[in-house]
Amino acid sequence: MTMTKTFDLSPGYSISRVIRGGWQLAGGHGAIDRAQAVDDLIAAFDAGITTYDCADIYTGVEELIGAVRVKLAAERGLDVAARMKVHTKLVPDLEVLPRISRAYIRSIVEQSLKRLKTEQLDLVQFHWWDYAHGGYVDALDWLNELRLEGKVRNVGTTNFDAPRLTEIISAGVPLVSQQLQYSVLDQRPEHNVAAPAAKHGFKFLCYGSVAGGFLSDRWLGQPEPEMPLENRSLVKYKLVIDDFGGWDLFQELLRALRSVADRHGVDIATIASAWVLTRDHVAAVIVGARNQSHALANAGIMDIELSADDLAAIGAVIGRSAGPQGDVYTLERDRTGRHGSIMHYNLNAGKT
Repeated sequence: MTMTKTFDLSPGYSISRVIRGGWQLAGGHGAIDRAQAVDDLIAAFDAGITTYDCADIYTGVEELIGAVRVKLAAERGLDVAARMKVHTKLVPDLEVLPRISRAYIRSIVEQSLKRLKTEQLDLVQFHWWDYAHGGYVDALDWLNELRLEGKVRNVGTTNFDAPRLTEIISAGVPLVSQQLQYSVLDQRPEHNVAAPAAKHGFKFLCYGSVAGGFLSDRWLGQPEPEMPLENRSLVKYKLVIDDFGGWDLFQELLRALRSVADRHGVDIATIASAWVLTRDHVAAVIVGARNQSHALANAGIMDIELSADDLAAIGAVIGRSAGPQGDVYTLERDRTGRHGSIMHYNLNAGKT
């Protein structure tokens, strides 16, 4: 099927179909050379990945992307810098939820504006840890007020389930997107949230398309790893592999992806991400990169046109998977469960 390299997320607002993720730059994945990171982010821009993803809780990442904006403007002009699209997330700490306020929401937006060196945030994606606290609709109303003021261009959500998305939209919040986990290993978005997406027209911005690096040639033919794994990302996605059907079925999936990759002359990770771009309601995939060569490889995702035979080969293995089950992020919200117990819930501590 034919792939386009941009997507109109809202009227007059176009993004690249591959988004440069920022989580890997926030620590926990090795030391960061900030000057090199800025150059690498610009390399992604030059390769056609003109949209970036970050968050208030990704330590130092908004500042890095702000530095990219400043450098592009200084070296290439304001018109070039204006082509950058930056999506950030607003993630209130778990301990803040019972006392969330309009002032808190405004303070986080103002902080992101300052860090990103801009007068308007392109897209703010709102996350809420615990539905037992019911203030998420009010918080999104306050965020929408900032959109009406011009401080925010678009409003989206991150990891909300179908009932809450319907509730939020019914309250009059004009969502353009939902960021969520979606991959050949995790098809939860195809279940519950697909219906409100189809009805209300918001799109998916997808992380996890390479499962923290598990969906790569590195793991093809390898024995099942033992804990502890190299980083928290691998721990997270190893749990997804377990739910998918275990290591043997995962290896069958890698072999199917490798077969498709051979036909296209690319690697497994490229095919895994290109598959996500074929799914209904998907606007873009969010991918990380450790260096400039990774950025160039990621840009190649937008060049892949998967055939019906390609999709059938991958789908034959997916059809035998056991899960993960449930709505979007339900497993991760269970703080006593395997998935939820590894999450960090108070990364904005100290902000008011």
